[in-house]
Amino acid sequence: MENARAAPTAEKLLAPLVTMQPLSEAIGMEIVGLDLREDLPQTMFEAIRDAWRTNCVILLRGQTLDEAAQVRFAQLFGDLGKVLHAHEGRSSLPGVMYISNIRENGKLIGALPDGEMYFHSDQCYIEKPSVGTMLYAMEVPSRGGDTIFANMFAAYDALSNDLKSKIEGRLALNVYDYHMVKTHPFTGRKALYVNRLMTHHVVGMDAQESDDLLARLFDHQEQDNFRYRHVWTPGDLIMWDNRSALHARSDFDASERRLMRRTVVVREHAT
Repeated sequence: MENARAAPTAEKLLAPLVTMQPLSEAIGMEIVGLDLREDLPQTMFEAIRDAWRTNCVILLRGQTLDEAAQVRFAQLFGDLGKVLHAHEGRSSLPGVMYISNIRENGKLIGALPDGEMYFHSDQCYIEKPSVGTMLYAMEVPSRGGDTIFANMFAAYDALSNDLKSKIEGRLALNVYDYHMVKTHPFTGRKALYVNRLMTHHVVGMDAQESDDLLARLFDHQEQDNFRYRHVWTPGDLIMWDNRSALHARSDFDASERRLMRRTVVVREHAT
């Protein structure tokens, strides 16, 4: 496979007590030793940003973040999207959204409350999809509600040359037209850009041919060898690149509380 990931060994990240180590052989990097409430030196941020762009997912455990601290970190990467559908005024900041099944006075305090979610890329159905999503765990169920990530750089690299040729230059309809293959603006690598939850059909193909092609691509991109499954612990912060990673959610007991805080980067800083 092209651009194979390095073996899972830790390396120092510009400071003696800060290290970076792969989450799995498939996708992701864990950054260890940072407190995101503190200001990051520019060189440290650049190393984190480069790890995110290259490895699709970054994880920082053991954080204690209020809304302002999470927004401040997210804004280092770019401009944040506004939340269009607020839930009972839960957030005091326009770029903060809560993902939760908790109800107060009979009303949900967050969005996307319960159940399993198929693999998808956030906001892939709008003209300019978001580039990154950041999720911070506050309350998690005793089991389930895991987030599974899949590496679309690796999924594209593993396609046969015949299938690469078949999808090159084609559009898939995710409620809005978009390419089936996306070239990352910073790494230059190609990623497979379709998903089971939101991709409806391939533009210009008859229905049966489109269904057959998408079924092949969905089965291919969801293989275990492209995945990392994250079991959440309160204090975990994960940011993923929507241009190169898919994510899904496993089911969980709806009677147990789950509370996550989300910020979305809609335009990345160029440097």
